[in-house]
Amino acid sequence: MSDVTLHITEEIGRDDREKLRDSIPNLDGVMAADVRDEKPHLMIIDYDPEIVDARKFIEVSSNQGLHGQLVGF
Repeated sequence: MSDVTLHITEEIGRDDREKLRDSIPNLDGVMAADVRDEKPHLMIIDYDPEIVDARKFIEVSSNQGLHGQLVGF
């Protein structure tokens, strides 16, 4: 198991954050995704790197019209 932080460049509202947060765990190998109101541009994702490549999280954010960057990857 590993975790990575996904930084979303745009200022997004709660509904868009929750939509992104809810879509990440749909990927095989992802156990959880968490975003907090006090740091709405950061999402911590717990995943199995043997099953899913963390760069896939950037693709998911891009598919929702967002620009994401992996922090500490």
